Amino acid sequence: MLTIEKGAAGQTVLTTFEVTPGTCEDLLEALTDAYEACISKQPGFIAAGLHVNDAQTRIANYSKWERREDFQAMLRTPEMRKRNRAISELCKGFEPVMYEVAAVF
Repeated sequence: MLTIEKGAAGQTVLTTFEVTPGTCEDLLEALTDAYEACISKQPGFIAAGLHVNDAQTRIANYSKWERREDFQAMLRTPEMRKRNRAISELCKGFEPVMYEVAAVF
């Protein structure tokens, strides 16, 4: 279960993907497969959520990790390097950014 708490230990990562309505579902399937087969099994993974806007032009990913280094190590695995190359072909661009929770309402 994904919980959002100010001051909680761990690393929050928000990744946004810019897509077209024609590639949105394909990318969503690729991301879902990546989480089910690989990412969720990596050390330090806590939870994640995928969100799609109504126009199907953006996918947002919220993920929580025990440590910043755990997320970075996952990105460097051979499987995720291969998957990220395929993901890049399905979108105009994507950018993972690490955040600290500043407030919860």
